[in-house]
Amino acid sequence: MFGRSTLRIDTVTGPAIEPLLPDVARLRISVFREYPYLYDGDSAYEAAYLRRYVERPGAAIIVCTDDEVVVGASTCMPLRLESADIAAPFVARGLDLDRFFYFGESVLERAYRGRGFGVAFFERREAHAKAGSLCEFCCFCGVRRDADDPRRPPDYQPLDGFWTRRGYAARPDLVCAMRWKEVGAAEESEHKLDFWVKSLTGAAIP
Repeated sequence: MFGRSTLRIDTVTGPAIEPLLPDVARLRISVFREYPYLYDGDSAYEAAYLRRYVERPGAAIIVCTDDEVVVGASTCMPLRLESADIAAPFVARGLDLDRFFYFGESVLERAYRGRGFGVAFFERREAHAKAGSLCEFCCFCGVRRDADDPRRPPDYQPLDGFWTRRGYAARPDLVCAMRWKEVGAAEESEHKLDFWVKSLTGAAIP
């Protein structure tokens, strides 16, 4: 799939994640600076945020390396262990958090995009959720942007079609709010993120 023998993708858990944290932080700051997130990243925040994947049971980082250099990463953990803002829409609807496995960010250097890693990230996270938990569903959220946002690059392609082909369904009833500072902004602002959900077991999505 990946075309070069130096490329590999691994599922990493527990203390083995520790050495990866600086590289994953670097990728998050770089990739999320692009549209649609426009995230003005902070190294200190990243260090604290990513440590959760070392410490929380069931968490994993899927890491892509090229000749031992980290060029991509994708994160996941049981929704029960995620932050309150991410869990909030599920709690508000009375959904059992123990039934859901949350997929966090997927970040990949531009030169490696379009080569199958997006599919691999989803496959590896779904496999990890099935093998390491009793969760029936997996979910993730993506930032909401207006179609006519003037900051949208001319070549930007929304990922809705890709997510749909992976078996995920949009859930307009599940929306969370997060705060971050955008590129060029003086302070943080609130952003809405829409959830997508897929059944891991064939069970009907609640």
